[in-house]
Amino acid sequence: MKFENILADINGFGRFQKMIIVINFMGRFTIPCHFMLNNFIAAVPSHHCDISSLDDRVFFRNLSQAERLTVSIPVKEDGRLNSCEMFAEPQYHLLLNSSNMSDLHSVPCQNGWVYDNTTFKSTLTSQWDLVCDRRGKNKATATIFFVGVMFGAVTFGSLSDRFGRRIMLLVSNVSGMLMAVASAFSTSYVMFAVLRFCTGFCITGILIVSTVISVEWVDIEHRKLVGVIDSLSWTFGSAVFAAIAYFVTDWRWLIISVTSPLTLAIITWRWMPESARWLIANGKLEQAQMYLKKCAKMNGTAEQIDTLKTETLSSIVVTEKRDRTHSYFDLIRTPNMRKLALRTGTVWFCVATTFYGISFNITGFGLNIYLTQFAYALIEIPAKVVVYYLLDKIGRRSTEVGSLLMAGICLGINIFIPQYMSPARTVVAIIGKGFSSASFTTIVLYSSELYPTVIRQNGMGYNSFMARVGVSVTPLILLLDEVWKDLPQVVLCSVAVLGGIVARMLSETRNQCLPETIEDIEQQR
Repeated sequence: MKFENILADINGFGRFQKMIIVINFMGRFTIPCHFMLNNFIAAVPSHHCDISSLDDRVFFRNLSQAERLTVSIPVKEDGRLNSCEMFAEPQYHLLLNSSNMSDLHSVPCQNGWVYDNTTFKSTLTSQWDLVCDRRGKNKATATIFFVGVMFGAVTFGSLSDRFGRRIMLLVSNVSGMLMAVASAFSTSYVMFAVLRFCTGFCITGILIVSTVISVEWVDIEHRKLVGVIDSLSWTFGSAVFAAIAYFVTDWRWLIISVTSPLTLAIITWRWMPESARWLIANGKLEQAQMYLKKCAKMNGTAEQIDTLKTETLSSIVVTEKRDRTHSYFDLIRTPNMRKLALRTGTVWFCVATTFYGISFNITGFGLNIYLTQFAYALIEIPAKVVVYYLLDKIGRRSTEVGSLLMAGICLGINIFIPQYMSPARTVVAIIGKGFSSASFTTIVLYSSELYPTVIRQNGMGYNSFMARVGVSVTPLILLLDEVWKDLPQVVLCSVAVLGGIVARMLSETRNQCLPETIEDIEQQR
C-alpha cells in the first residue's frame, strides 16, 4: 500500500491541508523580506567627504554650501561629486574657473562622510561608513547572512528528519525572530554581522520545513498547486516588503517590522500537524494514525478512516529498518542517490545564483529602487500562474529547463543593451526575474518529489545548502563590475544556461507517487 492510497480515501486536499497552507503562509511571508533586506538596509545613499573641519577658516565660512563643495571636492567626469576624495587644501580659484581639475592634488576623505538622508533616514552604510575602501564590508553583510542560511539549511534538514518537521518548525520560528530582533539593536558592525549570520541560520528552517510538510500532506493531484501557493507566499512577501521599506526608512525599525509577522506564526503553530509520512517512516504508527484521523475528521471523511489499523500503516514502509537513523551520508551511499544529489545540487546552485543575481541588482539600472523591487515581485505572479499549468502540460523537467534557459537569454540580452537605456534594461531584467522565479518555484516542488520520504528533509536541506552557496557568492559576482561593467551579466547568464543543461538530466515526476525509501530510488532506471 502507498500513502497516496490513504490520502485518496480521506481527501488529500481538504480543509486539513488548507489549514496547513495558511499556517505556513504566515511564517513564510517574512522570509523574502529578510532575504532581500540588504537591498535597503545596506543601500548606499549619495555621499561626499565631510568638510566641516574647514569651517574655522574665515573665507571658507563665508561661502555658500554649493561653493564650499566646489572648492573642496573634486568632480568626476559625469559631473557628480567624487564620493571618496577631497582636495588637500581648498581650491578657491575654482570659483572662477573649474574647467581643469586634473592637476589638483586630492586625498582620501579625512574626517568621514556626509550622507544624503532624502531617501533613507539611516542605513548600515551611513551607520558605520561602509563606503569607498570599506565597500566590501557592505556587500559582505549579504554574504554573511546567506552563509548562515547555508549552514542552517543542512542543520534543520538533518534535525527535522531526526526529530520531526513540526518541532523544528517551531524552533526555527522562535530562534529566527529572537536573532533578527537582536540584530536590530547592534552597536557595532561585527555584532551586526554575527547576529545576521545567526538570523540566517535560524530562519531558513521555516522555508525548508514548511515546504516539506505541505508536500507530504497532499495528494498527487494537488502537489503542484500547493507548491505554487507556497511560492506565491514569497511573491506576496516581496511585494509588501517594497511598501514596508518605502515607509520605514530606518534600518533598525525595518528589521523589526519585517520580523514581527513571526509572532503570528508562533501563535498558530499549535495547530500545525506532524507529517504522517515522517511518523510512519520512523515507526511512530500510533501518532500517524492519530493525525490521519484528525485529517479525516476535518475533511469530512471520518467514516473512511475508522477501519485504519497500525498494521496497514506499517505495510507502507517495509523495505528499510525503521530503527535506522538516516543522515546526509545516505545522499551519496548508493549510485542513483549520488547522481540525484549531484544533479539537484547543481541546479539549485544555478537557480539561486540567477534569481538573486537579478534580485540584488535593483540599483543597477538607475531607476527608483522601490518601484524596481515591486516590479520584481509583481512579475512573479504571472510567472507562477504559467508554471502551474506547465507543470502538468509539459512536466516538471521541461518547465525547469525552459525557465532557466529563458532567464539566461534575458541576462544575455542585457549585455548588449547600452547602459544609458535604463528603462529597456530594467524591462528585460524584470522579464528575466519572472523566468528565474518560475525556475525556483519548479525546483522546490520538483526536488521534494525526487527525494524519498526517509531522507526527503535531508535532501531538501542539502539542496537549500547548495542554493545558499550560490546566493552567498552572488554579491561577490556583482562586485565584478569593477573589472568589466558587463562581467556580472556574463557570469550569471552562463550559470543559468549550465543549470538548464543539468536539469535536463533529472527524472520526470509528473503524476508519480512520492518515493518512500532509498530502495525506491535505486530501482529507478
